Amino acid sequence: MQNKPNPASEAADSLQRGLVNRRRVLGNAWVDRSVENANVLNVEFQRMITAYAWDGIWSRPGLERRTRRIMVLAITAAMGRWEEFELHIRTGLQADPADSEAAPLDLDTIREVLLQTAVYAGVPAGNTGMAVTLKVLGELGRMPEAASFAP
Repeated sequence: MQNKPNPASEAADSLQRGLVNRRRVLGNAWVDRSVENANVLNVEFQRMITAYAWDGIWSRPGLERRTRRIMVLAITAAMGRWEEFELHIRTGLQADPADSEAAPLDLDTIREVLLQTAVYAGVPAGNTGMAVTLKVLGELGRMPEAASFAP
């Protein structure tokens, strides 16, 4: 006799897996604030994005998490979703470079994402993405070194 699926148990498991992924990529502080700010208006939304996006998508085996984060950067820049772009820039820069599951970012990768975004989504998107990135780097005390503009 086969056990019947328990939808409530499956939903709870998905929520827990999503929370683990969300914490790994965005950090505990961000997720703690989101969870602590749950209310009757947004709690179902928080549960939905945690299970659907953070488990249903970020748990899939087809792409590495770093690739997923790079895609988030390009898509949010192209769509002008700067709050989400900034979140992923900040948490990607703060992620442990030795922890691939945390989807860390480096300046070389960010530069390449913004150059390609400027070509495919427009120079204003690349320009704003660069400005947001420099703002975050400044806040983190990690401003890049100066470079000569001359060829």
